[in-house]
Amino acid sequence: MNLTHLDELEAIELQDGFVWRPVRRHFGIQAFGTNAYTPGASGQVVEEHTEQQLGHEEIYLVLRGRVRFTIGDDEHELGAGQLVFVRDPSLRRAAVALGDDAAVLAVGGKPGEAHEVSAWEYTFAAAPHLRAGRYDEAREVLREGLEAKPGSAPLLYDLACVEALAGKSDTALELLNESVGADERFREYAQTDEDFASIRDDPRFPR
Repeated sequence: MNLTHLDELEAIELQDGFVWRPVRRHFGIQAFGTNAYTPGASGQVVEEHTEQQLGHEEIYLVLRGRVRFTIGDDEHELGAGQLVFVRDPSLRRAAVALGDDAAVLAVGGKPGEAHEVSAWEYTFAAAPHLRAGRYDEAREVLREGLEAKPGSAPLLYDLACVEALAGKSDTALELLNESVGADERFREYAQTDEDFASIRDDPRFPR
């Protein structure tokens, strides 16, 4: 058995302005997905998103403070101990903290299927290394993700970003083209991604 306190978990502030507390990653949980979130400077505590691509059902528990959830067209203000369950993966959901001390625990998974760790967990874990220019550390996290999820288009794309920023153009182009081959959406994303400024004029860059 492992014990910890929410505030002892790594706090990773993301570009959307919320702080990710990697519960599943900390404990090495494989049976289900679970993470905690606290507000950053923007007050956001759950990013606006759907689970349509993953097909997950999600339940959110307010651990402390007060939080305003927006689920589809409905708003709900929840306090500590209250839960909101979102069955429909296509429903857009987000949450804003109504105080600095708010914290939310999320648990999710796809009905009828064994849990798979989502690619975004590795992207989130690599983000602080990438922002700080620690390319070796960011590369290590994303390589870990690709070992767990071979051929993952998002992870190939993110690793291509790392390699481009690190000045490894050939590797970046190879990874980027592999990502586009796995999911055409990444061709469009790459056209305006500043991480690829150093390789965009290369004839191997996907147009």
